[in-house]
Amino acid sequence: MAALEVVSRARCFGGEQRVYKHRSAETGTDMRFAVFLPPGAGEGKRAPVVWFLSGLTCTEENFTVKAGAQRVAAELGLLVVAPDTSPRGEGVPDDPAGAYDFGLGAGFYVDATEQPWAKHYRMWSYVSRELPALVEAELPAADMGRQGIMGHSMGGHGALTLALRNPGRFAAVSAFAPIASPMNCPWGEKALGGYLGPDRAAWRGHD
Repeated sequence: MAALEVVSRARCFGGEQRVYKHRSAETGTDMRFAVFLPPGAGEGKRAPVVWFLSGLTCTEENFTVKAGAQRVAAELGLLVVAPDTSPRGEGVPDDPAGAYDFGLGAGFYVDATEQPWAKHYRMWSYVSRELPALVEAELPAADMGRQGIMGHSMGGHGALTLALRNPGRFAAVSAFAPIASPMNCPWGEKALGGYLGPDRAAWRGHD
């Protein structure tokens, strides 16, 4: 099986909107992510990469379907990558109470250390290492020497922490209504406590 399986592709503002699926070593599940290729990308032309991290309850689909960012990305020649927000599939645990702010759709871009989350909820390693390496290896149109990152809500939190913990990697970082201090808000305390345990010192890398 190829590293990347094309789920869908559609012409869009002179470029192409794609959705890929692959087997993730970090999460132990199939993962999906969306890519917008601007006009000319992949035809001997490389494009700067902008990562968009979505918020609670979202998938790779929300930003690409609702934001209309492809028009501007096409004009500016940007390749936009939008990953899912959590692992999914058989055997992946969810919030026992079915809450929207923990479990499926709410990976918080951390590597869980607590059970039963630790096996699959490794979104920090997925978005910071595994997925970028896969994009670089499989999508020659992606210029990984020029990267920016942005996100909304939970994804704004993820964008800020990835940029701050990887100085020099991103030329720009933007966060829209981010959970900027998860150690000091109910959503963040629930997520970090659930995924990383009660020792607040272990949360600091994500605050």
